Amino acid sequence: MGELIDKVKGNLNEAAGKLKQQSSNPETQAEGAAQELKGKGQQLKGAVKGAINSL
Repeated sequence: MGELIDKVKGNLNEAAGKLKQQSSNPETQAEGAAQELKGKGQQLKGAVKGAINSL
């Protein structure tokens, strides 16, 4: 179950990060890039949990 939660949170952070990168403010763009990267990390974490649970 934690796998699904991590993947959903990752998708949400990635989407929010992409939206922030559309801003004209450089600080917001940098924040968006970091948030997108965080989302990708959360998705990877979910995938790893899924792989471990399937063993």
